[in-house]
Order: sequence, then structure tokens, then C-alpha cells
Amino acid sequence: MNSTTIIEKGRTVLQQEARAISRMAERLDGNFAKAVAALAECKGKVIISGMGKSGIVGQKMAATMSSTGTTAVFLHPAEAAHGDLGMVQPSDVVIGLSKSGTTEELNFIIPPLRRIGVTIIAMTGSSRSYLGENADITLDTGIEQEACPYDLAPTTSTTAMLAMGDALAIALMEEKSFTQRDFALSHPKGALGRRLTVKIKEIMATGDAVPVVMESDSMSELILEMTSKRYGVSSVVNSEGRLTGIFTDGDLRRLVQKGDEFLSLSAGEVMTANPKTAADDMLAKECLDTLETYRITQLMVCDSNHRPVGLIHLHDLLALGL
Repeated sequence: MNSTTIIEKGRTVLQQEARAISRMAERLDGNFAKAVAALAECKGKVIISGMGKSGIVGQKMAATMSSTGTTAVFLHPAEAAHGDLGMVQPSDVVIGLSKSGTTEELNFIIPPLRRIGVTIIAMTGSSRSYLGENADITLDTGIEQEACPYDLAPTTSTTAMLAMGDALAIALMEEKSFTQRDFALSHPKGALGRRLTVKIKEIMATGDAVPVVMESDSMSELILEMTSKRYGVSSVVNSEGRLTGIFTDGDLRRLVQKGDEFLSLSAGEVMTANPKTAADDMLAKECLDTLETYRITQLMVCDSNHRPVGLIHLHDLLALGL
């Protein structure tokens, strides 16, 4: 095949699988809500089982759920029949994956699972199959045809299962009010972990590195404080040491461009009042989001009495690889 034909074939496969997911979404019914409720109420762990390609999808589902607040493990159905059923407890929920619902190894363990007393959720393209009829809740992942030209290799069917698994995981995550801070606990490594675990107090400038002037200080004192520190900004505080404003190098340029006589003014007269601030326990990601939202490059960090105790600059966050 030439490159044009190859590209067209790839496009056809992607479109076919996208249509299958779209049709599955249209068929979604109350059983999906029941499945999410069962998973949210699970007092034990979620156990996902399937053979072959369905088993690989099941492993991914277990990994996604585990990282989003739900304890989940993968159980190979053949190994389950030879002793691994010992990990299953009545408080668990089992999700069984099978395109046809007739997978021998998976169906073999359904009766003992029912004797244990677990809730069984089936994910299958055939609700009238043994798996579908013996599950407490059945989710329809049926497709019209595999992307394979012979309608044999699991392709569209496993994509549908994968998408349904993601839908379950995300709906469950929101049902359990799983937050970014919760997410950070299971993702401590790499750039993602740094974004979600590093707090501002770990990287902010503190002590003498924080530029601070009084409202009554002169313009000369303000400019000297701002330019002697590396941030291009100075905080302005009142007589009680509480932050009342900031002054930036951008503010200074605008004063110069206006040509006004400003050198006789005080810091309190030229400052920008009520600036955005951060708390020292704010996550680095939250701080970065604030900087991007308001299109600013630095935030003063204040304590509970609104006294400046630190300063965080966009460059400090970028240095973390955020």
C-alpha cells in the first residue's frame, strides 16, 4: 500500500472505534449509575478480571482506579481457579470483562464468587450471556464489528471496554470527591508529583530576600528595595506590618512614561492596593494556576495575619519543571 492508502486505513480504524464509543455512550443507562454506586459503597477492594486482551484492559482499569482513590487489583481468572480466589472477600466488588460473556476461565469462577457473596459487575457485549445473566449489574460494551478486517482480533471491543473503564473510574472519582491533593499522595514522583506535592513554603524566598517597605517610605527607598532584590517587586506594609500593596518594575515604567513628578510620593501613594497573595501551604500547582490566571509573575506569601513572610516567582516554579 502507498502512504495515502495507509493513512486512510488508519483514519478508518480510528473513526470506526470512535463511532463505537459514541454509540455506547448513547446506550448508557441506569446500570452505569448502579455500578458507580456499588463501587463507591464498596467497603473492600475492587477486583477486575478478564482473559487475554480483556485482561490487559482490566489491568489498566485497576491501575486507573488505584491512582484515583479506589483500591483496585487485577485477578487473572485462571489463577483465581487455582487458589487466588483466596484474596476475594465478601466486602469486595468484582468486575468481569468479556466481549462475548462466554469466556470459560472467567465464567468458571462466577459460581464461587457468588458463594463468597461479592457484588459482580459484568462488562460485556452480550447481556444474555452467562456472564451477563449471572452478574448483579451488566454494562453494555457491545460493538457492531471489530476494526480487524476479518472481524477477529479484539480491537474496537477492547477500546470500548477501555473507554467504559475510564468512564467508571472518573465518575467514581467525582462521586468520592477525590481531589488534586488526594491525587498527589499516589503520584509523588516526577514532574506530576512535584506539581501536586511541593508546597510554596519549600521554594519561596524568605527573610531578608523578601523586599518590604513601609507605606510611609519614600519613592527612593521603594526603588532601592525593589531593585536590590532579584524579583522586580516590593511589598508595601502598614505600621502593623500587614501587607497593603505591592509595587513592581512595571509600575515604575508606567510612572516614568507618564512623565509625572513621582519621586516626591510615598510608597503608599504609588502602590497597587490589595494584591493577590498566597498562603505558604499552597501547592506549587495551585500557585502556578493563580499566576497564569491573573497573568502575573510573582505572589507575596502572607501568614494568617496578612504579614508578608515570603515571595514566590514564576521562575521558581518553572525551575521545578512545572
